[in-house]
Amino acid sequence: MANPISLPLYEKIPHKNTLQRAFDTLIFLLLLSLLIYRLLFLNNHGLTWLVAFLCESWFTFTWVLIISSKWNPVENKTYPDRLLQRVPELPSVDMFVTTADPVLEPPIITVNTVLSLLAIDYPSHKLACYVSDDGCSPITYYSLVEASKFAKLWVPFCKKYNIHVRAPFRYFSTNPQTLGGSSSDFQQEWKRMKDEYERLSCKIEDAVHKSVPCDLSGDFAEFSNVERKNHPAIIKVIWENKTGLLGGLPHLIYISREKQPKHPHHYKAGAMNVLARVSGLMTNAPYMLNVDCDMFVNNPKAALHAMCLLLSPNSEKEIAYAQFPQVFYDGLKDDPYANQFVIFYEYLGRGIAGLQGPLYGGTGCFHRRKVIYSLSPNNVDPVNEKLIESILLNFGSSTELINSAAKALKGKTNTVANLRNSIHAANQVSSSCYEYGTSWGTTVGWRYGSTTEDIHTGLMIHKRGWRSIFCTPHPPAFLGCAPSGGPAAATQLKRWATGLLEILFSKSCPLFATLFGKLQFRQCLAYLWILTWGMRPVFELCYAALPAYCIITNSHFLPKVQEPTLYILVAIFVIYNISTLSEYLRAGESIRAWWNNQRMSRINTMNAWLFGFLSVILKLLGISETVFEVTQKDQSNDDANDVEAGRFTFDGSPIFLPGTTILLVHLTALVVTLLKWQPPPSDGHGSGLGEVFCSVYLVIWFWPFLKGLVGKGRHGIPLSTIWKSAALALLFVHLCRRTTMD
Repeated sequence: MANPISLPLYEKIPHKNTLQRAFDTLIFLLLLSLLIYRLLFLNNHGLTWLVAFLCESWFTFTWVLIISSKWNPVENKTYPDRLLQRVPELPSVDMFVTTADPVLEPPIITVNTVLSLLAIDYPSHKLACYVSDDGCSPITYYSLVEASKFAKLWVPFCKKYNIHVRAPFRYFSTNPQTLGGSSSDFQQEWKRMKDEYERLSCKIEDAVHKSVPCDLSGDFAEFSNVERKNHPAIIKVIWENKTGLLGGLPHLIYISREKQPKHPHHYKAGAMNVLARVSGLMTNAPYMLNVDCDMFVNNPKAALHAMCLLLSPNSEKEIAYAQFPQVFYDGLKDDPYANQFVIFYEYLGRGIAGLQGPLYGGTGCFHRRKVIYSLSPNNVDPVNEKLIESILLNFGSSTELINSAAKALKGKTNTVANLRNSIHAANQVSSSCYEYGTSWGTTVGWRYGSTTEDIHTGLMIHKRGWRSIFCTPHPPAFLGCAPSGGPAAATQLKRWATGLLEILFSKSCPLFATLFGKLQFRQCLAYLWILTWGMRPVFELCYAALPAYCIITNSHFLPKVQEPTLYILVAIFVIYNISTLSEYLRAGESIRAWWNNQRMSRINTMNAWLFGFLSVILKLLGISETVFEVTQKDQSNDDANDVEAGRFTFDGSPIFLPGTTILLVHLTALVVTLLKWQPPPSDGHGSGLGEVFCSVYLVIWFWPFLKGLVGKGRHGIPLSTIWKSAALALLFVHLCRRTTMD
């Protein structure tokens, strides 16, 4: 038998991808052949041929990025049992939970996430949970105070019976006999815990309905007369594990950073940097876990799995962070909104993990504090004193923070006898003007300048030469809730597209990181693939408009039926669909899920991503600034068992205007060809079955919008949107006719 001391803490398992590589390479060769054909006959055709060539060139470029990103998929298998045998004392971990709006992110969701974190399988005296409340809500604080009382019962219960699901709202929705046992003692304690949780839920619900939990006196006095965007820093130590007992309750600290109207607060990135500074003063753990308020712990050994990766030999000099994939609970059947990202993590996620490492996803990630403090891998061992001095030179005016950061950079811990003694210093580093004249947000901490601070921060970490690592334990370490409706999903995607383009058009562009930094070339391609999401609407909208334009003007952008080149397009269409369908089937997904994702990819690109693109263009022109929009969170998906589950929902947002317009344009084009209202072809070869097929296929893609034209309530497109879209569609038809006349 092998000595457990000599066995690795994790294994990297490469996945064979021969069939998928063959599919991807064949599609690339066909795309290349199509481009060559377009280029050779460009002079013989008009504007439509040129537009098709430009769009297809972009699609080929994107396909190259995809092939490179998923060419070498790997999976990391961790062994937490070996970790406990080899590491006599586990390092401390500071856990960060961020919430920004008590309405869009109900406090009960945050409470469940916090309770699941407090109950993980890890030495309690090594844990501290910090909750950042950017809404400065007394209800959120009250909920956490009440949750800490329940946690004194909940955490011992979970560990005594080895409860697997440690978010109460999920645990109590399942039969107790399947989760903990059938003994009478367990049944009694289970009922007691359920009653206590129901009391907690009722207290929080009552507080929400009252808008304030009490008369805002005593411990709540600091919340009186405060405005959400104009208030001093409020830091409360809700619970402190003073005894340092292994089986006690971890520290629980509430933070609402100072905000003033004239000072930029940099959204979530600013909140994360305040968390890093305050935790550095109080507990200064060498590792930091950050999760969104709706991402509860689903695997109680999550921290142990992460430590297998971060504590392995040479990891300290190579690996900056361990990223867990985002997995969602109570997802609608067949993923109708394409927001569960199963295939993304299964293929592209594992493929990028085989390069310089996975991109930072903003949640479910364990960071090294010294890396967040801007240390590079070549400076880890030994740590240069002069380098530390230069780093700390721009850390701000807090002497306490500088001292704790120096210890963190040297790999030493910071022990505070009483957390409350650090509150004065913590208030100082939480002030809205503390970062002026410092490196926070530029070279230290989470990066500013983008609404997708996670990708930006991860890119800058990779630029310094660090690697990251993917952790995919079974069951998944964290579960979250995906947006359950069209407007919420569109808002989230618009924010992502906006933030990604902000990075692409900045000094942080991955091309510069490769030329002047240590970002590997193929990792650069992976970043380019995701950062160019917001560019896709330009090319997809133009390509989607081509069939309608050709039908209305009786021109063509596809080869003639008798031309062999037509078979290239047919082959691309068939092989691409077979390839993507096989990916879904191999991942255990249904054919309907595949179709929903294909359909939503087009809908999201031409709607939400288009508005993200426009937001960045307006920012670059100096007309307006981008805005961070919080996504609505729901603890349970009430539509999951509804007969109308998955039916697309709309609202009055202009984000649905492009999709409605493109649908009306193609419906008009089909009427034109059906009634033979086309003008004579200018070159003897007008539109044919190919253009009609493309138009029909696009209408099928936008079937939810077609149903929305006649739908009612939230399932119907508002009349104002329909009228605006009809006007734009008529304008498009008029311009097509004008070009024909000219």
